[in-house]
Amino acid sequence: MSAATLFSVENAFAQQKKQMVRFAKIQVDPSQIEQYNAALKEQMTTAVRVEPGVLTYYAVADKNDPSRITILEIYADTSAYKAHIETPHFKKYKVTVQNMVKSLELVDVDLISKAVKPN
Repeated sequence: MSAATLFSVENAFAQQKKQMVRFAKIQVDPSQIEQYNAALKEQMTTAVRVEPGVLTYYAVADKNDPSRITILEIYADTSAYKAHIETPHFKKYKVTVQNMVKSLELVDVDLISKAVKPN
């Protein structure tokens, strides 16, 4: 491995260590799941499109209970997250879903490793 390649790998790992990684576990009112999913999708796509510090969003629903949503969020760092929650699109999402969300658990995690196929 060349010195340049080694530096690139070490630099990428250092940047990953600064990232803020979180799971949001959400229980949604089952009668409002379609409206919730629409609001979530709008917020996620806007955030990724306009905020450089929002790196990744994955939202999944439990196959046995679609009202149980888990979101993987990855931000460049905690400053990017703090900026994100102050944006108009995030505030709109929070107001829109406030009566749809029955519970919310935020779990901050450390990224141990990542494997991604190249584009």
